[in-house]
Amino acid sequence: MTDTRQVQKSSSSGRRGGFSLGRILLEGRAFFALIAIIVVFSLLSPVYLSTNNFLIMSSHVAIFGLLAIGMLLVILTGGIDLSVGSTLGLAGCIAGFLMQGVQLDMFGVVLFPPVWVVVILTCLVGALIGTINGVLIAFFKVPAFVATLGLLYVARGAALLMTNGLTYNNLGGKPELGNTGFDWLGFNRLFDVPIGVLVMAVVAIICSILLTRTAFGRWVYSTGGNARAAELSGVPVKRVTVSVYVLSGICAAIAGLVLSSQLTSAGPTAGTTYELTAIAAVVIGGAALTGGRGNVRGTLLGAFVIGFLSDGLVIIGVSSYWQTVFTGAVIILAVLLNSIQYGRRRAAKPADGDASTNTPSAAGAKTKTA
Repeated sequence: MTDTRQVQKSSSSGRRGGFSLGRILLEGRAFFALIAIIVVFSLLSPVYLSTNNFLIMSSHVAIFGLLAIGMLLVILTGGIDLSVGSTLGLAGCIAGFLMQGVQLDMFGVVLFPPVWVVVILTCLVGALIGTINGVLIAFFKVPAFVATLGLLYVARGAALLMTNGLTYNNLGGKPELGNTGFDWLGFNRLFDVPIGVLVMAVVAIICSILLTRTAFGRWVYSTGGNARAAELSGVPVKRVTVSVYVLSGICAAIAGLVLSSQLTSAGPTAGTTYELTAIAAVVIGGAALTGGRGNVRGTLLGAFVIGFLSDGLVIIGVSSYWQTVFTGAVIILAVLLNSIQYGRRRAAKPADGDASTNTPSAAGAKTKTA
C-alpha cells in the first residue's frame, strides 16, 4: 500500500513539475503565433520588417486592443458585449458633432468645445451604454447576448439618426477658439511611438493592475468562475457585472476617439463587426468564453496577432476576401486550442480528486483490518 501511494505521488508531481513542450506551446500559443506571423511576412515582403511599419501596424492594432481589453473584463465574468462596435461608431459621431461646433439658434452662437471636453463627454456616452447593458443583465436577468445585441442596434441607429447616414469630415477644429482637433491623437508621436498606441498601453496597464492587484479583480474572476458561490461568499456580483460593462463601454468610446482621430472623420458605420474582432482577440489570447480565465497580456497578444496578420496580408497583396477566410481560420484554431487546454484541466481535477479521496478510505480500510 505504501509503495502504491509513493508511485501515485511521484507520478502526480512529475506531471505537475515536469517539463512539457506541448503545454508550453499550448499556453504560449498567442506569442508563438505572433512570432510566426512576423517571420513569415518578413520573408514574403522586404518592407514588413521595419520599425516604421511596425509602429504603423501598432496604431491600427490600438483600436482592436482597446475594444478587446474592455471585452476581456466582460468575458471574465462569463458575459459578452456585442455592442462595443456600435458604441465605437456612436462615440465617433458624437465627437465629430461636437468638433464641428454646436450651434445654439436661440442665442445665435456656435460653441466649439475644447478637445478634453469632447473626450469626457464621449466617454460618458460609452459609460451610459455600458450601464444600460449592465443593469439589464444584472438586475433584470436579461441574457447578455440579447441585451447587448439590442444595444448594438440602438447605438447604431442613434448614430445613423444623428448624422442622417452621412460622415463628419475634416475634424480639424478651430484653433483660434481653443479647439485643436484630433490630429494630435491620430498622427502625433511621443518618443516616436503613436499616441494611440500609448493610450492603449495606459489602458492595458490600468486594467492589468485592476485585475491583479485589487479586490475588484478577484471579484471579477470569482464571478466568472462561479457566480452563485461568489455571491454566497460576499462578492457584490451585480455591482461587479454592471462595472465591467461600464468599463467596456468606456474602452469602446476611447477606441472611437482614436479611430476618428486617425481618419480625421467620423461615420455612423464605423466599427461594424469590430465586436467580433474584439472577441476573437480575447479568445486567441487564451481567455475562456465561460469566464474566470484570461489576462490582459494574452488579450493584447491576440489583438496583435489579428492586426499584424491583416496588415501583412494587405502588404503582400492578398485579396480582402481571403483575409476574411484566414482571420476566421485563426479564430477557429484558437477556440479549438482553448477547448483542448481547458478540457485537460477539467479532466485532470477529477483524477486528482479521486486519488485524494481514495487514499483516506484505503488507510481506513487498512486500520479496520488491523
